[in-house]
Amino acid sequence: MPYQILNDYAIVLGSNSPRRKQFLQDLGLTFVVRASDIEEDYPAELQAAAITDYIAQLKADAITLKSDREILITSDTTVWSEGLSLGKPENKQEAIAMLQRLSGKMHEVITSICLKTTAKTRVFHVVTEVHFKPLTLEQIDYYIDHYKPYDKAGAYGIQEWIGLVGVARIQGSYTNIVGLPTTELMEELIQFIKA
Repeated sequence: MPYQILNDYAIVLGSNSPRRKQFLQDLGLTFVVRASDIEEDYPAELQAAAITDYIAQLKADAITLKSDREILITSDTTVWSEGLSLGKPENKQEAIAMLQRLSGKMHEVITSICLKTTAKTRVFHVVTEVHFKPLTLEQIDYYIDHYKPYDKAGAYGIQEWIGLVGVARIQGSYTNIVGLPTTELMEELIQFIKA
């Protein structure tokens, strides 16, 4: 591992997301996957980062650590648009509605991460602004039909075709939009171990 401080710990990724697994591999981390299958429900009064903080913690609480040398990483991402949290679309109609809502406007991608050992827990979040150009229905249809973004919050993946033609600019972490803010994760993970 490229981080000596992590050598004494076993990292557990509490997610089956292929994008999150790939990011940890790209970071040079050795880890095992131990995901939970919880209902991602949250209290109605929560908004924006409070939602993803709550769910990231909920995911962590559902996974049992097997030793005091394990560090669990769980996370949750949402697209926050004009006071509404956009999760994963259930069908094409929902995906179209989400992308039409994002078209020509700015929204926030919020990812919360929970770091947990048997002794302590830390939850933090990262917010990235994404500005979409106006999208035509033809573009939206093409994207949904070819990329089927039903496993993605807000019905899009910035690393796919829609990101090439539809994103005017971003402010903040790019990897956060893909699913995991890697720079912030490593900073927080090292501080978490040292604390």
